[in-house]
Amino acid sequence: MKKIYLCVLMMAVTSCPLFAQQLTLPDDRAKITVNGDAVVYAVPDKIEITLGIETQDQDIVMAKKKNIDFLKKTLAAIKACGVPEKDIQTDQLSIEPRYKDEYRKENFIGFIVRNTIIVTLNKTEKVEELITNVLRAGVNYIHGIDFQTSEFKKYREQARELALKAAKEKAEKMTAVFGQTVGLPLQITDNSYDSYGWYRSSWWGWGYGRNQAMTQNAILDNRGSPGEISGSIALGKISIKAGVTVIFEIK
Repeated sequence: MKKIYLCVLMMAVTSCPLFAQQLTLPDDRAKITVNGDAVVYAVPDKIEITLGIETQDQDIVMAKKKNIDFLKKTLAAIKACGVPEKDIQTDQLSIEPRYKDEYRKENFIGFIVRNTIIVTLNKTEKVEELITNVLRAGVNYIHGIDFQTSEFKKYREQARELALKAAKEKAEKMTAVFGQTVGLPLQITDNSYDSYGWYRSSWWGWGYGRNQAMTQNAILDNRGSPGEISGSIALGKISIKAGVTVIFEIK
């Protein structure tokens, strides 16, 4: 019994190097590595607008009261555009003292009260009316306008398929120069990165207030008097991109 066990053990030991050698055999097949990129354009079907109300007074109570008054008027203006209450969110409230010399905290100007409202607009044709109404109601800032598509996955898959076709076409043209052909793909890497369920295209910032708000796909040009808008917001299209890297065998 001991001799049989020893024989089996020796066979197992001698077979291990052979098995390991097979795993580490180099792949000496001729290959070509190419990148493919594609863009698909979609019409936005949802818009997220972030609004800001800022008030100031030397009396903190009055500064808060002014802000609350403008907030109430703004919420009423938003609802008048047919936006349901569930799509309106007050996001942030801040109160801070302001000085002419912020470093030394000298020459007190007053208290600044800021309130932020996020509006989700499912009727995209209402965007210009809504912005006009909230500016008239007392909104000081339009922090951002996000154009979104609820069919992001569908458009991303289309873009990815086009990117794969572009990679294959590129490989075929390059190998044809040397009289060779493309074989099966040996490795495919998706270079598209997006962790959001929505595709977002937007501009954000505090630099634009009642008189001007800009986004990548929309321009609101307000050259009229305060509270009035001249011009329009063009919805346009948002771009959804995909990229791949493919390693093909060459024949």
